[in-house]
Amino acid sequence: MTDTDVTRTPAELLAELTVEEKAALLDGSDFWHTEPVERLGIPALMVTDGPHGLRKQAVGGDHLGLANSVPATCFPPAAGLASSWDVDLLRRVGEALGRETRAEGVSVLLGPGVNMKRSPLCGRNFEYLSEDPVLAGDLAAALVEGVQSQGVGTSLKHFAANNQETQRMTVSADVDERTLREIYLTAFERVVTTAQPWTVMCSYNRINGVYASEDPWLLTDVLRGEWGFSGLVVSDWGAVNVREDGVRAGLDLEMPSSSGAGTQRILEAVSTGTLSTEDLDRAVLRVLELVEKARPALADRGTVDVDAHHALAREAALQSAVLLKNEDEVLPLAATGGTVAVVGEFARTPRYQGAGSSQVNPTRLDDALTALRAQFDGSRDVTFAPGYVPEADPDDATGEQARALVAEAVDVARAADVVVLFLGLPASYESEGYDREHTNLPPEQLDLLDAVVAANPRTVVVLANGSVVNLEPWQHTVPAVLEGWLGGQAGGSAVADLLTGVANPSGKLAETVPLHYRDNPTVGNFPGEHGHVRYGEGLLIGYRWYDAHSLPVAAAFGHGLSYTTFGYSDLRVEARGNGVDVRVTITNTGDVAGSEVVQVYVADVDATVFRPDAELKGFARVSLEPGEAREVAVELDERAFSFWHSATGRWVVEGGEFGIRVGASSRDVRLATTVQLPGDGVTVPLQLDSELEVWLQHPDAATAVRERIDGTPWAGMLFDPQHGAMMRAIPLLRLTRFPGFPIAETELPGLIPG
Repeated sequence: MTDTDVTRTPAELLAELTVEEKAALLDGSDFWHTEPVERLGIPALMVTDGPHGLRKQAVGGDHLGLANSVPATCFPPAAGLASSWDVDLLRRVGEALGRETRAEGVSVLLGPGVNMKRSPLCGRNFEYLSEDPVLAGDLAAALVEGVQSQGVGTSLKHFAANNQETQRMTVSADVDERTLREIYLTAFERVVTTAQPWTVMCSYNRINGVYASEDPWLLTDVLRGEWGFSGLVVSDWGAVNVREDGVRAGLDLEMPSSSGAGTQRILEAVSTGTLSTEDLDRAVLRVLELVEKARPALADRGTVDVDAHHALAREAALQSAVLLKNEDEVLPLAATGGTVAVVGEFARTPRYQGAGSSQVNPTRLDDALTALRAQFDGSRDVTFAPGYVPEADPDDATGEQARALVAEAVDVARAADVVVLFLGLPASYESEGYDREHTNLPPEQLDLLDAVVAANPRTVVVLANGSVVNLEPWQHTVPAVLEGWLGGQAGGSAVADLLTGVANPSGKLAETVPLHYRDNPTVGNFPGEHGHVRYGEGLLIGYRWYDAHSLPVAAAFGHGLSYTTFGYSDLRVEARGNGVDVRVTITNTGDVAGSEVVQVYVADVDATVFRPDAELKGFARVSLEPGEAREVAVELDERAFSFWHSATGRWVVEGGEFGIRVGASSRDVRLATTVQLPGDGVTVPLQLDSELEVWLQHPDAATAVRERIDGTPWAGMLFDPQHGAMMRAIPLLRLTRFPGFPIAETELPGLIPG
């Protein structure tokens, strides 16, 4: 490769390519690399998983790319990271991921995933951030900014409405546009408009019958036209349906290699004129622009401080853990005293990440048992019993092994002052590729829990899971529950720090934990049937559903306890156009330093359309010393108050009163006030068949219509207190055909403004 080759612009390179080379550039060269053009000095780029740690396949790995990856720092998966509600942390994790990606000569890291957690049964929920699009979008944007600050790209995924693993390659997510816009596209939009990921990965599924990989409305009209995305769209691995249709729609790069099939289809389509050269060149130019962005990092890979990244992984696990319950201040564990019994194999053999394409080969791995013993350093005895094997032994048909393990655990628990019981989901319970069958912990673990609590009621439960699990009814039998999620490679040390008070829990749930699976909004609409899944709950996913139906929950969205307490005071709001500045003072009213996540929810009091009771629209994390107070500011732009107006096809703020609720969770509102906003003054377009009521509310047509009706016998009928509403619901076009109606059908076109 010559200097002249490197300095050529993508447009100049495009002009020198043959049609055959252009078509080839839109296909992978193997499982992880793009196609090179050696004669023009265009290198192959490597792209690889994953969102919480680099998963670069080692030389000689399997052909599916699911094993033998090079060592890399395994950070907590998204389910954990999201519970930190910490934008700065996500940015720093992104920077570390970017450094490791660059050092390995990889140009694009395939992540993050911002699909909504529509159902707790989605097998890939561990890899997604939240049930709320604002939280998911803001955290993902920070992660993208961090990764790309190191000169490598990201791939925002899976675009879009990919909320299950069942039939994920073919299922049609049938969802109305308002729900799609407000819930399932918002996180993608926030990331694209604020962080401009180098690539966006289209999903496998269909949306309202159209494959995402060949949907021009999704990939071109919305992504590029409305949001201004300037990068490349890559297929999920194997998501391409009809290759030339995808190119035309805005899908640029097919991965992995199609073994020439996609290239041949493109060439044939160009030859027959069913794919224009303009469409082909546009996609090729985006590939060349990606190559140009990647060149500097390929020339200078930089270095990685593995120890520093492990320390960051430990910090991330600390901030991700959520203290769900802590009665009688059983936590933190005292530095001295009687024996601490650690029960549960996950304490010794941690489950720290999910299964599937994001599985990382960690640089090291901490376990909680070793870390706890190191923390106490002899000041307290730490005993151990495994209690269970993570995966039940199918050959142990009599259950003898399980009974023996429980008996041993009971003996250890009975002899201790306090028990720390590690429970969670085995790897087979949640993975990419299939959905969960239920939300229960394994039955052998529940049996163990009952036996241990009977032997020693002072039992603290530590959970290891990537998706929510049922807490009922067992959470009422223990004084403390710590949700550790899948903590990454340093999760064991982080849990030990939290249990002993070296660190103060500060995580908040990024998803609701329902009392029962049957309470969740997708019952009856998940995972679908006959190739379709109906999003019948509409806007009401997650906490929106539970609030709208006044359902009790096991743990609310945004919930998380601390070893200290926080006071909220002096709430002030100031409107600026259709946006609002929110300020509130937070005080650490306890005895130890801690961090609080201030959550701002908005309620549309005067809405003329259905809106959820309240929705998260902003948040801020603040760290305070004991007794310290600080003002926290959260800026809400006009999108925080808008909804997708189906009739006008745009975002609208309706003028009127809005509620501002500030609190520690969706159900722990500490302060509330209202604010008046002017709104957008939206006018619904009139049609000939619009209802009379719509005509009478139209600012430019109402007067003319009313003048023709007033003073006629029809006025009394149309505005009668009992029957008028029924009459005004009749389309005006049809009313004109009623005998004696004062407006003729031929007059209607002239009454429509403009």
